[in-house]
Amino acid sequence: MNFNISLTSELLLALMILAGAASYQFYKGRKLNLQLMDYYLRAIEEVVKPKDKDYVWLGGYIGFRAQYKIERDNLRKFEYTLTLLPRHSLLYFPISLLTSRHDKLFIVARPYSTIKREAHIIQKGYYRLRPNIENEPLLQRDEVEVDGKRYELLFEKRRDAELLREFLAGFQKVGNVKHVSLTPSTNVFYVFMKPDIDTIRGDVEHVVNFVNEKLKENPFSS
Repeated sequence: MNFNISLTSELLLALMILAGAASYQFYKGRKLNLQLMDYYLRAIEEVVKPKDKDYVWLGGYIGFRAQYKIERDNLRKFEYTLTLLPRHSLLYFPISLLTSRHDKLFIVARPYSTIKREAHIIQKGYYRLRPNIENEPLLQRDEVEVDGKRYELLFEKRRDAELLREFLAGFQKVGNVKHVSLTPSTNVFYVFMKPDIDTIRGDVEHVVNFVNEKLKENPFSS
């Protein structure tokens, strides 16, 4: 009987400690994620200066989706989705470090100019499940190293791949960029990357400049 009482007391104490740790992690993680969301939102808006904006909360404290109407230079719309690790969950956070690995930023820029050829540059070994690329069997392939990271190129014309390689090399932390593409079927310029509070303004400005300068020249239309 004494053994059972002792075991029950120890289990209760362990549950109380776990509950306390979970509560602490929830408030600490929630605060950090909210701060990150606020910082990224403000930093991106300062760069793109939208005429109109719309947000969709993704639930909990894991991020949001933003749609900006720009209608300036060659940039018609700028959309992005920010997803954060569940820092507020004591139990799921360690699992997410293995599955999601890091915070994610998905950018979709919609230019006025027309994109007529497809091109991709993808960090080698990043995807566990390869992304669905509609015309992949028809695309040429190559590999390139940029700032010590290996990337796979898929393209219709070599000059498109070279422009994407130059674009990639312009990031302050190249390794943060996982996938860049030009997609004619939707006429979008897409960038998937790990966001970084130290470089977010420069990264977004680099994307906007590429759309306004390189895509405005419309090298992909002929």
